[in-house]
Amino acid sequence: MALLEVREVTKKFGQLVANDRISFSVEEGSIVGLIGPNGAGKTTLFNCISGLFKPEGGQVVFDGKDITGEPPYRIARMGAVRTFQVVRPLKDMSVLENVLVGAFLRTSDRGEALTRAEECLRLCNLTAYRDRMAGDLPIGGKKRLEMARALATGPRLLMLDEVMAGLNTTELKAALDVILRLRDSGITLMVVEHVMEGIMPIADKVVVLDGGTKIAEDIPARIVRDERVIEAYLGAKYGRRLKNGTQGGSRD
Repeated sequence: MALLEVREVTKKFGQLVANDRISFSVEEGSIVGLIGPNGAGKTTLFNCISGLFKPEGGQVVFDGKDITGEPPYRIARMGAVRTFQVVRPLKDMSVLENVLVGAFLRTSDRGEALTRAEECLRLCNLTAYRDRMAGDLPIGGKKRLEMARALATGPRLLMLDEVMAGLNTTELKAALDVILRLRDSGITLMVVEHVMEGIMPIADKVVVLDGGTKIAEDIPARIVRDERVIEAYLGAKYGRRLKNGTQGGSRD
């Protein structure tokens, strides 16, 4: 069953069409990657889904309800929550206090919020940093803190915007482990990523944008061989070489 349906969503900024009639679905219990080169329209689409932007056309349907143009707080209360590409922890508060902010979206009871926050710290491998100031965390920890704070709101769909960007190999593995753990806990995930290698090992399906248009939607094994995707990332010249079986060893 589709938990999220994006139907012909179009977003414009003046004459610039940032998202052009984009459609796809996110099945409940799955991990869907949303990838594309810089400027492809990935974050703009996230903003349309999460309510930060109102699209000029199309529909966003979550759990069978049309949420197009609803304010972000209402969409979050429905169970569709997102993180942001630029991490902004409440740096003068502890890691636990940051996560409690998310937990209080669901409950006003401090004891219940504390229990929820502690579980989110465990799922995101942050228990050891519980009492540390959030501003002192390394970038990998800050990105997992964003995930934990969003998780504390009790989402059914968690939308992650480039949580793997800028991470070293160790931090990347930690982030991937957390995403898989969240999926196994019953949460559906949609992950915006620029680097294909970050999402391919874990995604059930990948949607590829380029220039505001959806150019591919398939399982990872087929996406990595799709000529349109290769051209979007590496250029038309490389795509022609691949098609002709001459992908390496020569220069023009």
